[in-house]
Amino acid sequence: MMSVEVLKEYGIELPNNYDNGIVICDIYTIWCGPCKFLSPILEKLEREGLIKLLQIDLDQNRPLGERFGVTAIPTLLFFNNGKLVDGIVEVQGRRVMTNGIMVGNYGEAIIKETISKLN
Repeated sequence: MMSVEVLKEYGIELPNNYDNGIVICDIYTIWCGPCKFLSPILEKLEREGLIKLLQIDLDQNRPLGERFGVTAIPTLLFFNNGKLVDGIVEVQGRRVMTNGIMVGNYGEAIIKETISKLN
């Protein structure tokens, strides 16, 4: 199982207390419209204390994208208690995450429900 510490290999500074709770790594680009929609939702969830948020511009960190097989943006990486989430998470009868990776632009309700299934 992959540790959140693997992100350090890509020059990413981890948040305080990163091994406790949910860390979401938001892989985006500045030119991506759906990313601009998703970013404020994730920032709100961080302010509410539900997650710790890392935001990584794919154009500035291609090796990270390659490591996680990022082929579309936005892509979210979910770590729980320091480890990449394992398995499949379904919300409302559809798969939204596989092995810690959520691809696409989901709304706040779906992301919150996904987080709730990790606790």
